[in-house]
Parts: sequence; C-alpha cells; structure tokens
Amino acid sequence: MRTRLLGILLLLPLACQGPGAGAAAAEAQDGLDRTVLPIQGPPPPRITTLDARNATPPPRFSVNAPAQAPNVVVVLIDDIGFGHASAFGGPCRMPTLGRLAAGGLRYNRFHTTALCSPTRMALLTGRNHHANNAGAIMELATAFPGNTGIRPDSIATLAEILRQNGFSTAAFGKYHETPPWEVSVSGPYDRWPTGSGFDRFYGFIGGETNQWAPAIYDGVTRVEHRRSPDYHFTTDMTDQAIAWVSAQQSLTPDKPFYLYFAPGATHAPHHVPRQWIEKYRGQFAMGWDRLREQTFARQKELGVVPADAKLTPRPKEIPAWDDMTADQKRLFERQMETFAGFAEHTDHEVGRLVAQLEALGELENTLFLYVVGDNGASAEGGPEGTFNENMALNGIIGRAEQMMAHIDDWGAPSTYPHFAVGWAWAGNTPFQWTKQVASHFGGTRNGLVVHWPRGIRAKGEIRSQFHHVIDVAPTVLDVAKLPEPKIVNGVVQRPMDGVSMAYTFEDGRAKDRRTTQYFEMFGNRGIYHDGWVACTRHSVPWDMTAKIPPLTDDVWELYDVEADFSQANDLARANPGKLAELQARFLDEAIRNHVLPLDDRRSERFNPAVAGRPDLLGGRKSLTVYPGMTGIMENAFINVKGVHHTVTAEVELGAAPAQGVIIAQAGTFGGWALYMQDGRVRHEYNFFGLERTRVGGSEPLGPGKHTIVYEFVPDAATPGAGGRSILRIDGRDVGEERIPRTQPFAFSGDEGVDVGRDGETPVSSEYAAIDNAFTGRIVKVVVEQK
Repeated sequence: MRTRLLGILLLLPLACQGPGAGAAAAEAQDGLDRTVLPIQGPPPPRITTLDARNATPPPRFSVNAPAQAPNVVVVLIDDIGFGHASAFGGPCRMPTLGRLAAGGLRYNRFHTTALCSPTRMALLTGRNHHANNAGAIMELATAFPGNTGIRPDSIATLAEILRQNGFSTAAFGKYHETPPWEVSVSGPYDRWPTGSGFDRFYGFIGGETNQWAPAIYDGVTRVEHRRSPDYHFTTDMTDQAIAWVSAQQSLTPDKPFYLYFAPGATHAPHHVPRQWIEKYRGQFAMGWDRLREQTFARQKELGVVPADAKLTPRPKEIPAWDDMTADQKRLFERQMETFAGFAEHTDHEVGRLVAQLEALGELENTLFLYVVGDNGASAEGGPEGTFNENMALNGIIGRAEQMMAHIDDWGAPSTYPHFAVGWAWAGNTPFQWTKQVASHFGGTRNGLVVHWPRGIRAKGEIRSQFHHVIDVAPTVLDVAKLPEPKIVNGVVQRPMDGVSMAYTFEDGRAKDRRTTQYFEMFGNRGIYHDGWVACTRHSVPWDMTAKIPPLTDDVWELYDVEADFSQANDLARANPGKLAELQARFLDEAIRNHVLPLDDRRSERFNPAVAGRPDLLGGRKSLTVYPGMTGIMENAFINVKGVHHTVTAEVELGAAPAQGVIIAQAGTFGGWALYMQDGRVRHEYNFFGLERTRVGGSEPLGPGKHTIVYEFVPDAATPGAGGRSILRIDGRDVGEERIPRTQPFAFSGDEGVDVGRDGETPVSSEYAAIDNAFTGRIVKVVVEQK
C-alpha cells in the first residue's frame, strides 16, 4: 500500500483550490513539464570512463504520478434514469450507491448527451461529443464532421493522459467508442481501448451484449465466455476488475490506478438471474403512472428534487397504465421486475469491487465517481416492450401478444428483452421524455455520486451545480494535480470543454462554473445558458422508421431551470426575446462543435452506403472467408440483408457423417446459418426468433470434396423483403423454400459471423445442444452479392 503520511494535509485543501492549482504544485514538486506528453527525459550524459567497473551510472529517468495522487474509479451504468435508483428516490434498490452517497456527495443537476457512445466519448475525453466525431452511436457514423466516428488525434483520452503521467489504467465492460469498420483483425487498433490509453481491457466492443453469452474481447483478442449455468457477464467483468486491481496493487503499491468500470447493464437485453427478479415480484402492480408519483414524493423527501418542483405530465405518445388490458399489465409488471432486479444485481457487483478496494486499503484515497446512467432510461423497447430488442433496433414495434408466452422466462437466456416505454418514462421522474431525447432532462439528467474520503470532508450532502459528463476528466486531472496537456504524442490538443467540479466538494453553495452547454441527438436539441434552457423535441425514440417532420417545423420551448427544476413551465410565448437569444446561442455552439448539419435518420444509417461512412470491404461484392475467422462484426462483412446473394462453401468430408456449422451470422435472436446434420446440408434463416425457414438436402453427403451453394433471391429490392431460399449441392438443386420476411437493417448488436462454428448463441435450435464445430474440413466460403 502506498505511504500516506502527509495525505490528509496535502489533499484536503485541494478541494478549495481552482482548476490547475494542483497541477502547478505538481510541476513545482518534481520539475517535470507535464503539458507535453510523453514527458521527455534528460539527454544521456557524456561518459568518458573506459571500464564500467569504474563508472557511475546516471539516475534512471522515470515518470511517476504526483505525490499522493488518488486512485480513480469511474463506474458508468447504462440506460438507467434519474428516478430509477433508490439513492435518487427510485424503486431499484442499489445499496452500494446509497452507501457511497452517504459517505460522499450526490449531484442532482448532472447531465449526459442522451445516448451511449456520445456520452462515453465525452466522459473519457472531457470534450463535447460532436468534437469527438461521436454525434450518435458508432454504428450510425456518417461522412460529416461531428459524426464520422473517428476521435481526432487532437483529443487524447483521460486514460492516455493518466497513463503517461504514471498511472496504471484499465477498462472493463462496455466500450462503444471504436469505429465498427475498425473492429477486425486488420485494425487499426489505436481507437480500441488498449490503443486509447488503457493498459488492460476486458469487455465488449459495441452497444450491447447478451449477458448470458457475451461477445468478449480480452485486449484485442476475441474470447469465448466461461461455459457455466451460473455465468453472467457483469459478474465475470467484476471478477476480472478485482483480479486486475489486486495484482496491480500487489506489484506496484506506490502506483495509482485509473479503473473504468462500465457494465452493459442496465442496457437491453435485460438479463439477470431469476432470484434477483423475484425480489421485486408484485412491487409494480401500481403501474408507471402511480410509480412516477411515488418516486417524485420520495425524491422530495430525500432532497434530490426541490420542494417546489413540479411533476411533468405524461405525453400523449405514452399510453396510460389504466388503459392497458389485464394481460398487458401482467406482462409489463414482469418487465419492470426484471429491470429492477437487473439494476440491483449490477449495484451488487459494483459493491464487490468496492469491498476489494477496502480490503486493499485503497478506498480511502480513491476518487470514486458513480455515474448513474449514460443517458435517461431507454424507450427503445416501444409502447409495449419487446422480448427481442433486435426487433426494436430494426424499427419493428413489439406487441404484447408476441410476448405473453415469455412472461415466465423474461430475462432468461431464451429472451433478449426490453421494457415498455412507460417504465422508461417513470424511471426518468420528474422529467419529460427519455433516452435519445436530448432536448429534455428525461434524456440527459442523470444522478452522480462522488466519494473520496481523503479528499472530501462533506458526507451525505447534495450538490446542485449544473454540470455535464465532459466535466469528469477535468475533475480527475484537478484532484490528481495534473495539467491539461497542450501536446500529446506530437499533436496539439483541442482544449477540454469541461470544467473541474472539485470546487463543489467543500462548498455546496459555490457559484456554477459551467454556464453554457448544448445538447443534440437525432435532431432533438437544446441549449443551457445561465439558468435558462431553450429546446425542441424533434422525434420519439421508439419508432425508428417513422416519417419525421422537417427540422424547420420544430416547435421550441423555453424554461427557467433555476426556478423550474423539471422543465414543467414553458415560457416560450411569454418571453420570445429570451428564446430567440438562446436559439442564436445554440447555433453558435452547434457550429463551433460540428453539430451541423443535423441528421435525424436512425435505422437507415446502419447501412454504410446510405450513411456515407467507410466500409471495410470498400464496395466489394464478394468476400472469401476461411476456417478460424470468428466474431466478424456485421460492419466488417458483406451485407446480405434483403439482397440477392450466394454463399458457396467448398468442403472435404470424411467417412463419418459430417456435423456442425460451416458458416453462421448472429444467433438465437436473429441470423442465418449453413450447417450439416447427420451428413445432410441445412440452411436456416432465423427471423428474430419468431419465424424459422429451413431448407435442406434429403440425402447425406459421402466422403470427399463437395461444393455447397446457398442462394437467396429477394422478392423486391426493399429492406425486409422476403424471397426464395435455394440450396444446391455439387451443381444440383436439392431444396427450395420461401422466406416470408427478412431482417431489414441489422442482425445483431454484438454477435458476428463465425466460420466453422457458431459462437455465443446458436442461430438454429437444431444444433443448440451440441458442440457445433464443423467436423469436416472447410476449404473456403465465398459470400457474394449478385
């Protein structure tokens, strides 16, 4: 453990200092210029002594973190609302969060960008999301500045800054900041976690993953999860984080660490062991309207919402609980029970990490930032939720009648679920709207708890200064006594947009240092300035294929958020001058941060040709793949969705009947597979787990070489079109079936293409219970658009 003889004397005054004061002290302490990274060592001395036995070596140069710099842990929960967690008045019991809040500070005016990738980029760099070219999720990147998906070299991550200043760094869980066309063995890897300042990474690259069968990368290597009935990814990543920090402290106890802990929870799929769901059985029978009222009352009791705040009404787009049928209510209750169990389970895993930090003696001097959501709770499940969230990603709205059979196994490996929009709205109490709606606090207001016993004397207090996720990185640099670097790896840096929050640690009444902040996501937009917000909602999140009105028709609203905590009183008509002033300021900020042109497209941007982003295949119509190529992400593979294409496999078979997968894309919740069963060739098209179309030969193939051709001929050149499913073997037609409809825009958010096996979850139930590795020899497989 690190020696801390003067720790309290050195660090407690830091909270009262302005940003940069600690950095100046650090430079005075060790004489290093930390504004240019990497820090250059002194030139080697000129040595004239002939014999090494008679010479004295110069001191070895090394860069160490400033004395008494704290460890840093950032926990970022996914898709959870301001009003979900118990520490902020919600129904989801999260005792670890509550304990840290009791020993630290709760922030009730902390903001995100309204969507995952953009928030994460902003948090990890201290710059606005469009400045990071992360105007939306990576899979929807376009050709326009602000949305290209490529973090500029002029924006170094906090991890890189800390690593080059003597910290150990590691990231666990979700990393949704790598451009999808760079997720392959061809790289480049400089925008992967381990190329972005993290010494260690264990998690998934993308927006979501199956918690029971995740698509894991260890560094840059795709690995299979441990096969066990009790496996869950959040537990796995916590085990990995605990192992890393324990080893790091064992080997280098004087070296501080930065640990970024970002579970896939509580993003869909809402997967959690059944015992956690059962803890909430029967607790949501009141429905989302009443839950919102109950949460609001608790928020006022806790003081996280002012006594004079108003509860905003339910928008007409969200159905009333009382209008639901008995069956719908039964389904919806289970959806929320599952989500609440998922949230509590996640907090339990965070608690295991906290317990290990205590056991190591490191919690006392760890700046622990627990960010309760990367955006508001998600309404992407639609009005009635969905048992398969991939449907929602494709713009297909789920219906209760599709889901009733899944009530008892909701949250289990047989589902990929998301709750109904009403629960998301209730989880964002007291605000309007949800995730993606950046115009309103329901999309952007998230709870934050800051815990640092050695550096913060205040305990259990609430802070109401207006802050944003871009303020996390400057805060860390401030308390670590490090300057914001001007040059990193030879590139002049864009100054951070964030400001340190350390001034709030000991002064709850300190004047806000963040005075302006823009918000924008899919055309939903707004601007905060000096206590006022002007904003306009452009679209709703759950109908990704709906016809959206022109941007010029949007109606703007105006709120005095110093007096109106929840954006309940629209003053646009009463104060048109202030509205016009803020609209002009929004345009200024939009131009400065590359927000324009606004892009309100969603599902169609999954297609690189439509979006205008790079395609790893460079427009090629044919791709040849080989055995051992697994986990090929959708954006690094030929697009076969709804287009005329063939899959040609050259195989060599032995005497025993061949078994296993030749090639498969995605998995149980949507995809396709070409495989053999008892020597017979089979193809299955799996439409979201709802419809399965199989075509196959009746005769088993004998030993020797064979050419297997699968062909899909669509009915029309439109997304989602059905068509003919044809199988040929050695030049002879052996089967044909009709596929009624196809997945229009995406197969999966995490599962890719595997050659010679089907990893994670199986596309077909016909090989689900066996080792699905192909028992013959695959020479090659050619996938070709026609």
